[in-house]
Amino acid sequence: MQFQPVFEKIERPILIAGPCSAETEEQVLETARGLAPLGIDLFRAGIWKPRTRPGAFEGVGTEGLAWLRRVKQEVGLKTTTEVANTQHVFEALKYGIDVLWVGARTTVNPFSVQEVADALSGVDIPVLVKNPVNADLKLWMGAIERIYKAGIRRIAAVHRGFSVHGETKFRNAPLWQLPIELKRVFPDLQIICDHSHICGRRDILAPIAQQALDLGYDGLMTEVHPRPDEAWSDAEQQVTPFAYGEMVRHLTARQITTSNEDFLKSLDFLRHQIDEIDDRLMQLLGSRMKLADQIGEYKKQNNISIYQPTRWNEILEHAVEKGRALGLSEEFVAVVLKGIHEESIAHQSKVMHGPVLSA
Repeated sequence: MQFQPVFEKIERPILIAGPCSAETEEQVLETARGLAPLGIDLFRAGIWKPRTRPGAFEGVGTEGLAWLRRVKQEVGLKTTTEVANTQHVFEALKYGIDVLWVGARTTVNPFSVQEVADALSGVDIPVLVKNPVNADLKLWMGAIERIYKAGIRRIAAVHRGFSVHGETKFRNAPLWQLPIELKRVFPDLQIICDHSHICGRRDILAPIAQQALDLGYDGLMTEVHPRPDEAWSDAEQQVTPFAYGEMVRHLTARQITTSNEDFLKSLDFLRHQIDEIDDRLMQLLGSRMKLADQIGEYKKQNNISIYQPTRWNEILEHAVEKGRALGLSEEFVAVVLKGIHEESIAHQSKVMHGPVLSA
């Protein structure tokens, strides 16, 4: 697949901003007028809002599309909104919305994505695809592929974080490795960071925005409201146009590459060392799995279960403690060790029962 850029803009970052929800015509226009001098590329506002339970504010509906049309005509900003079904697509197109986006709760359902894709067949309009709620890269890729097969070529991915089990400082854990892998698979796909939904709170918006730019993201999607504390939805993560402008002004967009020969030589030298370490890591992991095979044989001969909770807890606790002393985060050590443990269990299962089908 060959994607075309949604945004032809050469300078990074691409800026998408606007309220979580279009609440009133006055609120929409006030926000747009506050953002226009900041040079944003796209004005966003939710018209239809998917909610977990009925009774919550679910958006103003089609009426709000006329407000976005006024933003385009009177303020001069291009507009974008979320669509989740055929009717949404038709209404948005009728009112001249410039860019559509497929939300996380739609991306999670292939039937819904296909409905949107079918409605877009034969239409030349850019589409942004947010990641699904859960950390499922294939589901995200599948949604992008469905939109692509409808004939849409100007597609960008929006990373808005993932719902994970356990406590975290984020509303949705970023899990940066997933969008990085998406970019590896689709290298010409533009990626936008929706740091508002990752953070869920305005006090950490700036560092997460900078981290996204440090990772080479093409742009940012930010929720902006003239009076955030009075917002009808997601009040905690929205900022005023002034605060947004201050944040953007202090961001640094990193270069993707450089022609500086000294830098390239130094980088190549360090990468060569990393490659050597990676080779040794693979050899060590291979040796570790051979030991797991031997352990599997002993367990089989003595009728002992593969999974030993006490032993696993000891390994994990020791590794976390040792990793901390080496400057490694607990989260990183846990992920690495869990992967190794799963592979070890697979090896022992193969010894006991033959090859095990993967899920």
